[in-house]
Amino acid sequence: MLNFEFYSPTEFVFGKDREDECGTYAKKYGAQRVLIHYGSGSAVRSGLLDRVKKSLSDSGIYFTELGGVKPNPRDTLVYEGIELCRKESIDFILAVGGGSVIDSSKAIAIGVPYDGDFWDFYSGKPIEKALPIGVVLTIAAAGSEGSGNSVITKEDGMLKRGTGSDLLRSKFSILDPALTQTLPAYQTACGATDIMAHVFERYFTNTKEVEITDRLCEAVLLTMVKETPRVIADPNNYDARANIMWAGMVAHNNIVGVGRQQDWNSHGLEHELSGLYDVAHGAGLAVMMPAWMEFVYKHDVMRFCQMAARVFGCNMNFADPEVTAREGIKRFREFLHSIGMPINFAELGAKEEDIPTLVEKLGVGDGRRAGFVELSAADCTEIYKIAAKASL
Repeated sequence: MLNFEFYSPTEFVFGKDREDECGTYAKKYGAQRVLIHYGSGSAVRSGLLDRVKKSLSDSGIYFTELGGVKPNPRDTLVYEGIELCRKESIDFILAVGGGSVIDSSKAIAIGVPYDGDFWDFYSGKPIEKALPIGVVLTIAAAGSEGSGNSVITKEDGMLKRGTGSDLLRSKFSILDPALTQTLPAYQTACGATDIMAHVFERYFTNTKEVEITDRLCEAVLLTMVKETPRVIADPNNYDARANIMWAGMVAHNNIVGVGRQQDWNSHGLEHELSGLYDVAHGAGLAVMMPAWMEFVYKHDVMRFCQMAARVFGCNMNFADPEVTAREGIKRFREFLHSIGMPINFAELGAKEEDIPTLVEKLGVGDGRRAGFVELSAADCTEIYKIAAKASL
C-alpha cells in the first residue's frame, strides 16, 4: 500500500425529506447570499425547487437562481453563473441536481474569486480559492457530491476536461433516495454504470497488498450488481435506491482508492466520446470500459481473474487463467446490456470513422497516457476499434 492522505470534510445528510433542511445546513456553513443552480426543469416540475427555496427563506437566507445545466455541462453557462454571482454578491452556491449541476456549480465557485478565465483551472492551473458549495442530490451517478472533482465541456471545440481540489468538496450534501425514484430507467442505468466505472478505475492497479481497498471496491461493485436490476424492475424500491445512492458517494470520494495507483484511462477515452457526440457519460463508459479491459487484461491476468471470481461469480480456471479473465469481462458487458446500456459504437450513436478525431482530441501525440497500462495513441486507437465492434 502506498502512502496517502485522505480528506473528506463533507457533512452527509441522508434520508427522506432531508432536502427540507437545506436552509439550516446552508446557514450552518455561513451562507447569507445563495445561488441555487439547477438543471433543465425537473427540479421545478417536481416541486423540489420550491421546497429548497422555502427552506432557505425560513432560515433568512437571500437567494437567486440559475437553471439550464445540461448533461456534459457547458462553459457558457458557467460564465453566466460567474457574472451573476459577482453581480449579486453571492457567497455560497447550492447545487440542486446531479453530477452535471454539481460540476457546473464547482466551476462557478472557482471562477467567481478568480480574475482570469475559469477554464485555466481545467487546463492545469492549481485551484487556490473557491466559494463554498452545498448539494441537494437528485441522481446517483457521478459521486460529485462527495468528491473534489469537476468536469466541464468547452463548447468551442467540444473539449471535455476536468479539474480537482479539496476546495471543491461540498460543505454538506443532502441525499434523499426518494428524489431518484422518478428517474427514467435509462438514466438510472447510466448512473449505475458511472458508479461501477469509478470503482474499476481504482480497482485495476499495479499497487500490491491493497486487500482492504480491493474488498471495499468489490463490496460497492456487488451492491451495484444486486441493486441496479431491482430499481430497473421497480423504480419505487426505496431501499435499493438508498443503497445505490450511498454507493455512488463511496465510489468517488476516494475512500476505495487510497493507497493505490489509479487508472482513469477509460474515463479519458469516454470523455472524448461524450464531448464529440454529447452522449450520456454512463452510456459512453458502458461502451469504453469493457473495451479497455479487453485490451489490457493480459497485463495482470490474475487481477482480472480476481474481479471475475469475486464480483461476477466466475469459476477459476487454474489451467488457463485467461479464460476466467475473459469470462469476467464478458459477464460485465452482459450485465451492462441487461440494464439497458449500449455496448458498441452503433448502439451509442458513435461512428468508427471518427476514431482518428477521437484520438487526436485525446492529445496523446507521441507520448503515453499513464495508468494501469500506459497507452500510446496507437493503443487508444485499438481500444476505440474494440469498442466500435463489441458484441455479446
